[in-house]
Amino acid sequence: MISLQATLPSSWGQLLLGCLLTLCTLEGQSQVQVEGEALPTRILFVFDASNSMNAFWGGHRKIETASNLLSETLKELHQGSQLELGLRVYGHGTKHVPGNQDCDDTELVVPFGRANNLIIKQTLGRIRAQGTTPIARSLEQAAYDFPDAPGRNVIILITDGIEACDEDPCAVSRALQAKGIVVKPFVIGMGIEEDMAKGLRCIGNFYDAADPVAFEHVLQLVLEQALHNTTLHIELLDDAGEPVVSDLAYSFTDMRTEVHDPQWVHTMRWGHAPDTVYVDPLPTYAFTVHSTPPRKLDSIVLNPGVHNVLTVPNMGQGHLTPQFARGVRTDYGSFDVEWRMSDSCASFFASPIGQELRLCTGTYDVLFPTHPPTLVRNVEVQENKRSAVEIPAPGSLVVQTATSGHAVVVDAQTLQPVFQFEPGQLVGKHTLQPGDYTLIFRARNARGTLYSIRESFTIASGNTTNLNIHG
Repeated sequence: MISLQATLPSSWGQLLLGCLLTLCTLEGQSQVQVEGEALPTRILFVFDASNSMNAFWGGHRKIETASNLLSETLKELHQGSQLELGLRVYGHGTKHVPGNQDCDDTELVVPFGRANNLIIKQTLGRIRAQGTTPIARSLEQAAYDFPDAPGRNVIILITDGIEACDEDPCAVSRALQAKGIVVKPFVIGMGIEEDMAKGLRCIGNFYDAADPVAFEHVLQLVLEQALHNTTLHIELLDDAGEPVVSDLAYSFTDMRTEVHDPQWVHTMRWGHAPDTVYVDPLPTYAFTVHSTPPRKLDSIVLNPGVHNVLTVPNMGQGHLTPQFARGVRTDYGSFDVEWRMSDSCASFFASPIGQELRLCTGTYDVLFPTHPPTLVRNVEVQENKRSAVEIPAPGSLVVQTATSGHAVVVDAQTLQPVFQFEPGQLVGKHTLQPGDYTLIFRARNARGTLYSIRESFTIASGNTTNLNIHG
């Protein structure tokens, strides 16, 4: 058993959130189990023999390199009774003529069978690259290549280009997967340009080989995955270190492409064990648990072909409700409170006043956008506990004056501004938190600074304070 420790991004400060990635080696099996019966794994190679495969790549034509490396790889592949292979080729039957391409040029040249790697090798040796690239139609026809009998059906597409027949191979791939005909296909690109790669990534698990050496490595990796699934389950540990936290969404992010996939919601099976899922092991991932606040881990590397366990500690949860004392309604109406890590000035979330929020256990500061703002520090969230953070209910200030003017309300102690009024805005009812305040006012038609008026007053919860200003 091997343990790998991932580190947190520096932005999390002192928050300790390690990632223990335990790789548990399973016995390699090229089969799936259904009700105790061993079912076959079927791999269909969809092989590009379009005219572009005649281009030289590392000193040899692409089709020669791909044919030879695939043949050698299959030669070394142990083919038991539960492994069946097939070969479909496109672009080999009709010579490419600009403006007159044959989009039906796709053929199952080696039907599924056991121990037929030599037949595939001989067939590849006779293939001549000359036609176009009907990927979508080849995938459509591939649906009929697999036997109706139960089994795990896999497609491995080997190509140096994208769809050339104005069809949508991505939609075809999604349909094949949705109907349960195949698992998510594998796509091996041969020196694909980045702008073209987008048209292949949506088909399935995409791997691009920059040169023949990389192609050989990728081919072996893909076959390993096709034969032996890379599986994963995620343990979200509570504060006692038990894997009992669930129902949180999470995302894997490819750190090279920044694509967020897969994105799922954590689930427990019967027996309180986390679901096992299938994940592409090639990328290096960032992993994000969409808790509040989120937990993020960088540089997650999975071991291909075996079962992986991703363990995230300190995922205990509690509930907290921000509210006014006794939950009373106020003249503020509805507004959002801001949540911060303790002693941080940056908010990580906002939630409506009075709404219960599920939070990771820890200590937080809560900012209520009242008048003046109310900051409650060091609010503790305890695991599996429900509590409230309360602030006093506001009172009201009612101002009357016969003339408009320039005015401000400040906190009597800190002198921080609470309200700044434009001429004509002072009169009326204003909601304020309990405390001592000063109103400073000068009538608009007053001739000098000395005509300014200062009024001190106190606001109490639920009470109204009246000020009549004679300017």
